Amino acid sequence: MQTQSRGSPLGNLAIVSTLVDAAMAVRRGEHWAAALLLGAAALSTRIPGAGVVASALVRLVRRLR
Repeated sequence: MQTQSRGSPLGNLAIVSTLVDAAMAVRRGEHWAAALLLGAAALSTRIPGAGVVASALVRLVRRLR
C-alpha cells in the first residue's frame, strides 16, 4: 500500500503557515496555542482548513484576553 506524500501546493502552504504560527506561539510563551496549532497542522493533512480554523480561534482568544 502506497501513501501519498504530495498534496496541493496551497494545502502544503497552509500547513507550513500553521507550523510557523505554532513556532511563533512558542516564542511568545503561549504553549496552549502552540499545541493547538501543531495539532491543527497534523490534521490539515486529512482535513483541509483545520489550520485556518485553529489560527482564527487562537487570534480570537488572544483578543478576548
